[in-house]
Amino acid sequence: MQHAALIIPALNEAPVIGETLDGIPAGLFRQVIVADNGSDDGTAEIARQRGAIVVREPRRGYGAACLRALKEVSPDCGAVVFMQADASESADEAALLLAPIRDGRADLVLGSRVLGSAEPGSLLPHQRFGNWLATRLIRLLYGHVYTDLGPFRAIRIDALGRLGMSEPDYGWTVEMQVRALQKGLRIIEIPVRYGLRKAGENKVSGRLGASVKAGWKILWTVVRLAVRG
Repeated sequence: MQHAALIIPALNEAPVIGETLDGIPAGLFRQVIVADNGSDDGTAEIARQRGAIVVREPRRGYGAACLRALKEVSPDCGAVVFMQADASESADEAALLLAPIRDGRADLVLGSRVLGSAEPGSLLPHQRFGNWLATRLIRLLYGHVYTDLGPFRAIRIDALGRLGMSEPDYGWTVEMQVRALQKGLRIIEIPVRYGLRKAGENKVSGRLGASVKAGWKILWTVVRLAVRG
């Protein structure tokens, strides 16, 4: 497999983006791309100082940031890893996500916080319920058992191109998982660690209203994709 790229969407993550980037194993990625989603706290400057490629996407949304970052991935890239900026995920586990792709066993590898170990308090009750509800809906509609919709994942770049990703916000992760089923991708889930964010506030789970809005968006995305096929 050709080289891998790492994409990290970020919005006002100045207190933690440096730690996140410092935790990336040397030599694992040829490109580390931080998609600045409109930060005003110096996130982009810190990322540049750490050697990351920084792109700016003013349109707010996790998916919008990911789509913008993908435009910077070099043509010879074989796989992409998506990781959060808040140091809640362990960058050293990115190699575990890439291994099944490099071995030719998978097209999409998902890091499951449910199969792995989540630090107490890192997954709030409404997050767990929403995750459970969405994965059960996918099982009902597609007959596939997912344990998690977490964003830590790796995917072959050619497989990603087949999915036609378009969701601009928090429907991005579930869109990828549903479209992967529709396209017949080889999918593996592996256990990963998940911790409390080191600083700042989660843009979704830290606010109940935002969590409810994101939850409805995820459920609607599952249903919409099932209807449209």
